[in-house]
Amino acid sequence: MRRAARAAGFAGAVVVLGGAAVAALAAPSLTAISTAAMVSAQAQRVTPPTSSGTSPTLGGCAMYPPDNPWNMRVDSLPLRAGSAQTIAKILSIGNTTLHPDFGENPDYGIPYVVVPATQPPVPIVFRGNGADESDPGPYPVPPDAPVEGGGIGDAHVLVLQQGSCRLYELDEAVRQGAGWLASWGAEFDLTSNALRPLGWTSADAAGLPILLGLVRYDEVAAGHIDHAIRVTFSQTQRAYILPATHVASSRTDPTLPPMGLRLRLTAGYDLSGLHGQALVIATAMKRYGLIVADNGSNWYFQGAPSTGWNDDDLNQLKGIPGSAFEVVDTGPTRG
Repeated sequence: MRRAARAAGFAGAVVVLGGAAVAALAAPSLTAISTAAMVSAQAQRVTPPTSSGTSPTLGGCAMYPPDNPWNMRVDSLPLRAGSAQTIAKILSIGNTTLHPDFGENPDYGIPYVVVPATQPPVPIVFRGNGADESDPGPYPVPPDAPVEGGGIGDAHVLVLQQGSCRLYELDEAVRQGAGWLASWGAEFDLTSNALRPLGWTSADAAGLPILLGLVRYDEVAAGHIDHAIRVTFSQTQRAYILPATHVASSRTDPTLPPMGLRLRLTAGYDLSGLHGQALVIATAMKRYGLIVADNGSNWYFQGAPSTGWNDDDLNQLKGIPGSAFEVVDTGPTRG
């Protein structure tokens, strides 16, 4: 669903890349790149605002510095103007309750793989004009890297390399020769707060890293999640809020959620009826909240597959209504 929305939003439209307006044209040809991608104007990289969170870790790597917005608690931030209108708009156009898009079935969720610093890089080929907003290969993606949905749908591939603590993500990925074919690709330096160039997408529609927003079993088993959680909505606004850098819609309705919007479970929502895995996740939604990362089903939030998930626990979250959330102010919209 997200891929169709991204294509529909930009076919023949004007997209801002680093402050320059260029036509977004579909192209079926394949482009292999091994040098820096070129745009019509110098892309602008910015440093996101200071936050007060802590850094989760994975594979010996901190998931961004402690002051990164992903690690920022939002339970004490002010409400965003129009919060009630945005929640009402979301509730009027689709699913109205939370839905964990992962669970006991290993086919659900977005998988990832942690590779050693010695993992050899392989060629990456991008479809059409995907090279224009992708970081050039090669990437250290192993030949047996897990592919989301077994290659059906968005088919994301997420690779975290130890040592360098760099994250590599591909969208609509398939094996090709000694490497991989994808529609978009992004490389993130998890030791830095640098964003993607403004106006650029990533393997996710908002230009964000995917792995950072997944609910992981190791975190839940430890009893706490210390980062924002990735969420999708079926209709979004043609705008973004940092750390997002890309829009994925042609809609200009200001009550729709822009990419990068942060939402939190209200302080007054009673969690006493929850237990186990659901309680850990809902507590994180109060403290760190949700971040809009893509177009998709309303209130669907994503996690990584694990044999440790308990569907009876997770299904408790389906009883939390969208009306129990509010929008917080983390900065102005762009785009």
